[in-house]
Amino acid sequence: MSADGSGPPFVSLRKVTKRFGELEVLRQVDLEVPEHGVVCLIGASGSGKSTLLRCINLLEKVDEGEIVVDGQPITNGKVDVNALRKKIGIVFQAYNLFPHMTVLQNVTLAPRKALGVPRDKAEAQARALLRRIGLEEKANEYPDRLSGGQQQRVAIARALAMEPKLMLLDEITSALDPQLVAEVLNLVRELAQSGMTMIIATHEMQFAREVADEICFLDGGVIHEHGPPERIFTEPREPRTREFLARVIEAGRL
Repeated sequence: MSADGSGPPFVSLRKVTKRFGELEVLRQVDLEVPEHGVVCLIGASGSGKSTLLRCINLLEKVDEGEIVVDGQPITNGKVDVNALRKKIGIVFQAYNLFPHMTVLQNVTLAPRKALGVPRDKAEAQARALLRRIGLEEKANEYPDRLSGGQQQRVAIARALAMEPKLMLLDEITSALDPQLVAEVLNLVRELAQSGMTMIIATHEMQFAREVADEICFLDGGVIHEHGPPERIFTEPREPRTREFLARVIEAGRL
């Protein structure tokens, strides 16, 4: 399945299965995401969304199937993991900022250490990123002086500092107070509009409806239904999708 027909897939999963002991967390998952495409993964907690993202970044090893990123098979055991991760940014619901480093130091660390970018250049690029996310004045602050929304925006900037070709976002608003969610989603919306290829696991249905090219509904480690947002949210075809969306609507989240 492809997010749209605009070109060859930048990310391709074929029959991907992942097990933790006896538990099959992903079952024969097929997914294609074209370059500049935005796919949102929806489904209840425990449906496999986070595991799928972690497999794409090789934080988890698949048991069966193949994943190809930017034309390169990454699940054959022959890939340079560090080189792969330079082109894939991943942001989790926990910000994972280094508390003993300033915002500027957090954002410049990976480009300097992993890419060998000189300090002056890394700092100039970081300040430009912080300006873009509206936090330039916080460059010399430590994370504990920032709100949760600000910390999450810094975490996204830190991933962007590596100039990735793909961003994986894993429930990045789940740990935020409701009033802080909008500022983070606005930043992701801007990234989508700029053409960043993204796979987003989210519980924010209205946001997914607005930003995604393709919605994938996961349940029990299986993509039960996929399609453009308007069809998925207004005319879901699968009973499990309808049941899930009914619960979402009942909870006032769509």
